[in-house]
Amino acid sequence: MSAGQIAALIAAIAFVVLVVLLAIPLLKLGRTLDEATIAIRKAHEGSAPLLTDAHATLTSVNTQLERVDGITSNAKAVSSNVSVLTSLFTATLGGPLVRAAAFSYGLNKALKARRAGKDAGQHSRRRGRKK
Repeated sequence: MSAGQIAALIAAIAFVVLVVLLAIPLLKLGRTLDEATIAIRKAHEGSAPLLTDAHATLTSVNTQLERVDGITSNAKAVSSNVSVLTSLFTATLGGPLVRAAAFSYGLNKALKARRAGKDAGQHSRRRGRKK
């Protein structure tokens, strides 16, 4: 064997070792890709019922929101009616009630002032007699 043949043999052995060392990670990478493909397939199969349920849920939520919109519009109408009724009540009975309350208050004050005046007069008469 010549030196060239020995060098070629060493190079061939090194090449085989290199191929073996590179083949192991490539095989592991292939297995990993196979597992990833299986996981993606299972996730895709599991997502179809989930999306169907989500669609049904959204349909139900939209129905409920339409009902809430109806309730809200009815509440707005009731609130508007109550506001109009309050304004009508205030316009119709508010003025006369305020006048009656003011008259009652004034009459009460006048009676109290008259009684206070009579009481003051009686006290002055008593004092005058005693002196």
